[in-house]
Amino acid sequence: MTDLSHIAQPGARIPVRVTPRASRNAVTVDDDGTIRIHVTVVPEGGKANAAVVKLLSKALGVAKSRLTLVRGETSRDKLFQIDP
Repeated sequence: MTDLSHIAQPGARIPVRVTPRASRNAVTVDDDGTIRIHVTVVPEGGKANAAVVKLLSKALGVAKSRLTLVRGETSRDKLFQIDP
């Protein structure tokens, strides 16, 4: 898994691109700096968002409760904020 702990500052806003129904769960960073999160669950009833929060919190090294979804609840492009 990609280590993103260097951007885990309180108040940081983290844009991500999500791919639901992927073959595996993974967090990657493209050459242009885009954070991509691949989850195996389907985007129904917030299941994919919960899986994204779990993977992102692990990659950042912060608790799941410190991540807030600011924008993109039903979109593939999401914006998370790290709470203090």
